[in-house]
Amino acid sequence: MHFRHLGRSGMQISEITYGNWLTHGSQVENDVATQCVRAALEHGITSFDTADVYANGRAEEVLGAALKGERRESLEIFTKVYWPVGPRGKNDQGLSRKHVLEGIDGSLRRLGTDYVDLYQAHRYDRFTPLEETMQAFADVVRAGKALYIGVSEWTADQIRRAHALAVDLGISLVSSQPQYSMLWRIVEDEVVPTSEELGIGQIVWSPIAQGVLTGKYLPGEAWPEGSRATDEKGGGDAIKRFLADDTLARVQKLRPIAGDLGLTMAQLAVAWVLQNRNVSAALVGASRPEQVEENVKAAGVRIPADAMAAIDDVLGEAVTRDPALVARSTPKRRPV
Repeated sequence: MHFRHLGRSGMQISEITYGNWLTHGSQVENDVATQCVRAALEHGITSFDTADVYANGRAEEVLGAALKGERRESLEIFTKVYWPVGPRGKNDQGLSRKHVLEGIDGSLRRLGTDYVDLYQAHRYDRFTPLEETMQAFADVVRAGKALYIGVSEWTADQIRRAHALAVDLGISLVSSQPQYSMLWRIVEDEVVPTSEELGIGQIVWSPIAQGVLTGKYLPGEAWPEGSRATDEKGGGDAIKRFLADDTLARVQKLRPIAGDLGLTMAQLAVAWVLQNRNVSAALVGASRPEQVEENVKAAGVRIPADAMAAIDDVLGEAVTRDPALVARSTPKRRPV
């Protein structure tokens, strides 16, 4: 495994980070989920990402149980707050002081730990003053319940304003967690340059584009049985943007590029996001331990410039780049 600093902070994390968005507590039985976490540990992964909303808290519980007995100081545990949890009451959501302070206590209880290394705002909350949110995060840090603060799917302007408040409050806003892959590059023009300027690193999710970049979806053919495209609970809605026949045909043309580098398609996809110097880690999930073993082989891979150019040429107009799309991640209404 290779390790990178999280933004400009002193904390190092594994550049392949294990995430349990769609699996633990919902798609995968707990014993298999535990096997996946153990496989991650065995292959050198030390960083684990989850959120209170995943499977309504069950994902945090499964991850905490799987990590039980490990030396806490050797791990980096990340979680998030924003989306509705618990009985989904009026204050069981958002980034109000009430929900942030109650949210961290719930996450720590489910994870079975005294603190998390990174506590992230899962979305921007337009219904709560940013000053209130950042003061609540500062109190979480000063209480020793989180070491660093991060955000997920925030615009460059939202990040800049939050960072300025963090500086005033004396806390470290060090990370951004956006979707990023060969096919989805909307953060490159604004979020990434702003983050580089402010010392914020990206922990990117869906580097394999919901599985499309593995090459298992073929143009003009039925989706594989049991795949994410056929499972609404498993992200079937999120994958639709990548399933156009032209996109799938272009993805198939990546096979010889991966082959020349001695990589699988999935490894090429993960290695590609890690070429971006502002990316601190690529989040990968797994429903089987073997998937963890395959993904970690992307660590430390350096893709030559000619291969990077060839990837751009092959994907062409299939790539989504519009930076205005980042703002769409900010909910326009309260979740419930």
